[in-house]
Amino acid sequence: MCGICGIFSSADRFPDQKSEDIVRSMMERLAHRGPDGEGYHGTPGAFVGHRRLAVIDLERGAQPMVSADGRYLLTFNGEIYNYIELRAELESAGVEFRTSSDTEVLLAALIADGPGALSRINGMYAFAFVDLRTGQWLMARDCFGIKPLYYAQVRGEVVFASEIKAILEHPAVARERNWRALQHYLTFQYCLHGETLFAGVRTLEPGYYIEGRGGEITRTVRYWDTDYRIDENHTEAYFEERLRELLSESVRWQVRSDVPLGGYLSGGIDSSVVTSLANKHVGGAFPVFHGRFAEGEAFDESRHARAMCESIGGEYHEVVPTAQEFVDLLPDLIYALDEPVAGPGVFPQYLVSRLAAERVKVVLGGQGGDEIFAGYARYLIGYLEQALKGAIFETREEGRHIVTLSSIIPNLSVLQQYRPLMQHFWRDGLFEPMDARYFRLIDRSPDAETLLTRDAGQHFNREEIFADFQKVFNHPDTAAYVNKMTHFDQKTLLPALLQVEDRVSMAASLESRVPLLDRRIVDLVTSMPPALKFRGGKTKYIFNKSVRSLIPDSVRNRKDKMGFPIPLRLWLKAGPVREFTHDVLLSKTCRDRGLFNPRALESLLQGEVQIDRQIWGALCLELWHRRFIDRA
Repeated sequence: MCGICGIFSSADRFPDQKSEDIVRSMMERLAHRGPDGEGYHGTPGAFVGHRRLAVIDLERGAQPMVSADGRYLLTFNGEIYNYIELRAELESAGVEFRTSSDTEVLLAALIADGPGALSRINGMYAFAFVDLRTGQWLMARDCFGIKPLYYAQVRGEVVFASEIKAILEHPAVARERNWRALQHYLTFQYCLHGETLFAGVRTLEPGYYIEGRGGEITRTVRYWDTDYRIDENHTEAYFEERLRELLSESVRWQVRSDVPLGGYLSGGIDSSVVTSLANKHVGGAFPVFHGRFAEGEAFDESRHARAMCESIGGEYHEVVPTAQEFVDLLPDLIYALDEPVAGPGVFPQYLVSRLAAERVKVVLGGQGGDEIFAGYARYLIGYLEQALKGAIFETREEGRHIVTLSSIIPNLSVLQQYRPLMQHFWRDGLFEPMDARYFRLIDRSPDAETLLTRDAGQHFNREEIFADFQKVFNHPDTAAYVNKMTHFDQKTLLPALLQVEDRVSMAASLESRVPLLDRRIVDLVTSMPPALKFRGGKTKYIFNKSVRSLIPDSVRNRKDKMGFPIPLRLWLKAGPVREFTHDVLLSKTCRDRGLFNPRALESLLQGEVQIDRQIWGALCLELWHRRFIDRA
């Protein structure tokens, strides 16, 4: 796991001392991602840098790596999990290797096949590959966005880096707010279509590569996408067994490491499965790391995590975050994220990562399970409406019913803790088209316009936001509602959650791996008949069946999974979090910014019913402006 950065240029003077100074400054901004080493390489047309967190071939895996003949260069962040198998294939074709690193295997594969190598590698990655003779280059990002890659085109140059803060070291990159992305953030708490909150800075979307020469981008290509062509030729038993095989192999590949590793363990099914499989492959007292809050059972899953740890004979470690730590850490976490995304879970996630980094250098987690296997309760809420609609109006929007009213009733008890969401969802718009209803389910701030000033509100266009949403949600090959919902979340929410995963682990100089996000697993699940994922409205139906022998029934049959909630609503009522939030959002700095309506914010903060998601979003945006925009 590392940090990469660089500049591509067509200028005659390039590279020069100025470009070297810029790249070295960029590398300094990425130092937390790679405390074990650094390197840079300048050549006409390209100047790239690298910060290394050594995990495989600790002594000889330094980067940027140049091929033996001096023609090709690679700077790479991530891990190629099947590098041993891929190396054997390349050696049989006559390729000789100087190291045992996965970096050299990736370099050799790219030399042999160019972009075609992307179909052969299994891993998490973001890299820049350069032909030093022709000046042509290729940048790619893994299928799910596990590893980050940002870029900007300025003054005839392409600037790229693992984090936006490094790109901002280039003097031609302006620190300006992106209004379109701000609309996305206020609505979803993440951005769509490669946008970032910084005008002119884009993220390379998951499953894409871009090619260029010098300071010019010549083409952008999607090399992988989810495929929803349904496999009607195999039985449920086949899918169950094949899924179990792929889960085991994915974890087996991802425990390959030359340094100590452990696991995140929340107490839910996803992290429990990963922990159980990792323990089987590693052996010994596998260390696991958990976070809980002392504010009550609604914020404490430690009994489930402990039960899982005991079942595998693991080594349990936990941290108990406090309200004061939230206040002390949040500004720095906003800086670590580059731009605020997702919810307040970033705070406890960082403390768990910091705890893990005290004992291991690599940690495995269960990220991605909800988006792949349909694990969110909102999917059940959406289907409850669909079942009612089908029963009343005899509609068949999906071609045939996946969930009927009679089949969904036994699973509705899962929704007991989602009363506020259901009250909002059922308030209006009943029986509208699927896209309109799911938009309503995920809209984090349906009244965002009321929080904005008149000037800022002119930039907020809900029809435009909905159109951006529809481009992703209405995938042409997804007839089933569950496939539409999970597809949207895989393409938007999941990269945002993975951004949090990457930043909090890298802030602690820790490598985080996510075995459920194996392309073969996702390809299998998207090919399944939709009912196997969501039979009768039961979340993770096929996943639960496949892993039932790996985890205790008390964990597998849970109906109270929390998703690492933090007691923000409680903290906003009194104490340091209330004082901090009021100081920030009611300050002269926030008022003078002209983004939020001061009266609306004051009403929100002091109201009897505090909408913590709206307060969280506003707080993060103001802290982001202070750290990044005000320093322009």
